[in-house]
Amino acid sequence: MSHTAVPPRPRNRLLKAVPPEELEQLLPRLDLVELPMRAILQEPATPMPAVHFIESGYCSMVASFRNGDSAEVGVVGPEGMVGLPLLLDDELDDLEGMVQAPGTSFRMAAPAFREALVRLPGFARLLRRYALSHHGQVARTAACNGRHLLNQRLARWLLMAHDRCEDDTFPITHEFLAMMLGVRRAGVTVAASALQKAGLVRYARGRVTITDRPRLEAAACECYHVVRRAEERPFALDAPAAR
Repeated sequence: MSHTAVPPRPRNRLLKAVPPEELEQLLPRLDLVELPMRAILQEPATPMPAVHFIESGYCSMVASFRNGDSAEVGVVGPEGMVGLPLLLDDELDDLEGMVQAPGTSFRMAAPAFREALVRLPGFARLLRRYALSHHGQVARTAACNGRHLLNQRLARWLLMAHDRCEDDTFPITHEFLAMMLGVRRAGVTVAASALQKAGLVRYARGRVTITDRPRLEAAACECYHVVRRAEERPFALDAPAAR
C-alpha cells in the first residue's frame, strides 16, 4: 500500500460524523494509503497493526476453512472501518479483511487508535454504534445464506457492492462471487445469467454493470433493506458527547 496526498477532509462516513473538535485531533494521526485489489488489511490470528477507515473501494471480511474453502461474512466500504477487534480491546480475529474493489483508506496505527478511544468520547461512542451495525450485517448475512435463494442472495450482494462503489460498473469474477457467497462457481454462473437475461445487470470480462437498480432491488431478498437501515443507525442517532 502506497501513500497518497491527503484530501482537505475525509470522505469516510464515520470520520465525517466525528465531532469537529475531535476530528481536528484525529487528522494528524491518519495516513491516507492506496488499497490495491486483493490487499490484505486484516490477517487471521495475527496482531493488527492498524485500523482502516475506507475512503473509496470496499473490503470483504472472509472466513476460511481447513479444506481451503472460504466465504464472505461481511463487507466494509466508505461507511465503516476495518479493525473492529482493536475497538473491542483485542488485537486478533479469525477473519481476513481483503480489498475487493481498489481505492484508498485512512490508516491509523493501533497505539494511536487506542489512545484516541480514551481521549475522544464522541469518536469512541460513534465507533461502538458502528460495531453493532456491522455485527447486524454479519448476522443477517449468515441467516440470508442459510434461507434464501441464490438469485436473491446474488442480487443482495451486488446491491451492497454497488452502494460502496462510485460507478455502476465494478470488477468481479464468477470465481470470486462463488467464494463470497460460499457456493459453487456453476451456481453463480446460472444465477448471474438469470439476472443478466432479465436486464438487471450486464457481465463481461470480469466486470459487472448494474443496468436496472430498482428491479435489482426487487429481485433481492428483504435482507438488503434490513442491513441498509441498520447501516444508517449510527449516523441517525444523537450523540450527546458530540455536542
